[in-house]
Amino acid sequence: MSLLPRSDSIQIRDVWKDNLEEEFTLIREIVDEFPYIAMDTEFPGIVLRPVGIFKNNNDYHYQTLKANVDMLKLIQLGLTFSDEDGNLPTCGSDKYCIWQFNFREFNVNEDVFANDSIELLRQSGIDFKKNNDMGIDAKRFGELLMSSVVYDIKHLMKFCNSLHGGLNKLAELLEVERVGVCHQAGSDSLLTACTFRKLKENFFSGSLEKQLSSFSSLRPHWPSNYRFPYCPFYRTSNLAMAMLAAGHRYGKSPLQRANGD
Repeated sequence: MSLLPRSDSIQIRDVWKDNLEEEFTLIREIVDEFPYIAMDTEFPGIVLRPVGIFKNNNDYHYQTLKANVDMLKLIQLGLTFSDEDGNLPTCGSDKYCIWQFNFREFNVNEDVFANDSIELLRQSGIDFKKNNDMGIDAKRFGELLMSSVVYDIKHLMKFCNSLHGGLNKLAELLEVERVGVCHQAGSDSLLTACTFRKLKENFFSGSLEKQLSSFSSLRPHWPSNYRFPYCPFYRTSNLAMAMLAAGHRYGKSPLQRANGD
């Protein structure tokens, strides 16, 4: 597969409560061969800011992130699987498959949200009523998941002096074209996967694991429900569906939101 797939070669598989088990069966069949996962989430925005004394800007951003993650409900999750060379699964079809999971818990008539975020998601095609009626139970989804090792794009950019910005800006700088609709999780996860591959190819020349050692050493000091400050790229283990455990909620970070992604 080309590093940058054509839009007509991609199938974004929408997952709802009625086909959740069926789609996970497909994922289990391909995950050993395609153990790298790019992830993106859509959520109701930043609705509160913490007050108090913070050690530094990173501490403030983390506390902002945690407060919103703990409070808000996930709307949509996108997963793109790939192998070591960036190839995507086809699942027996003539198109490359990526997954877009739609959750039912968020209710626009009852839950807190940021108006601009919800309007942006509406304009991007998300139907909140359909999510309520047909969406996935987040707890059931969580039961199907296991742990993973995380490669974080924002951290990798620290080793690339010429790169800056959020996901869309990074993709533009690396000349990675989007497939699908911006601000929908399936398209964003595919853009993350392709951007990660281009970043690794252009700047790391196969030495990615060595560069990541400093990042990995920090991870044990972070809370288990920490949502990393950018769309992350996962390397799964064994049976591995890579995500967070049941009951955890998460969304884009303040850093990512500030960059317009």
